[in-house]
Amino acid sequence: MAVTAAQAAIETIQYEMTVFARRARTLAGRMHPELSLVSFTLLGHLEESGGCRATDLAAHYALDKSTVSRQVAALQRAGLIERRPDPQDHRVQVLHLTASGQEILAQVTRSRRTAVQERLADWPEEDLTRFADFLKRYNGAGPGPVATD
Repeated sequence: MAVTAAQAAIETIQYEMTVFARRARTLAGRMHPELSLVSFTLLGHLEESGGCRATDLAAHYALDKSTVSRQVAALQRAGLIERRPDPQDHRVQVLHLTASGQEILAQVTRSRRTAVQERLADWPEEDLTRFADFLKRYNGAGPGPVATD
């Protein structure tokens, strides 16, 4: 059975996205040795959401609760997040970034942005715009984020 051009393109896209994910994971380790890609992602979500429960993180990223629990415990030990009682229900604990967590997240974000800028420095503006549009289109086409850890 012959492979169509679309099937070949999908195989290439899948392969290149795997390479991209591996590079992102490696880069995250270089940016901050204590911060895995998943940890960075969880910190980013906490910043964007203004805080949430660990169960919300697990549901959002389709991760097992035990995986999130281990990540949260490590981030809490590192002083990057803290638990606060939910104002509406004091039985519920909401995770928030600490000042250190905000600082490290900002530092890693700047470093990642610089690395991407350097990698794309010789791309024409038109290609950058198209690439950005394609990524937004791809990421907006399906269900929520998929964990990579």
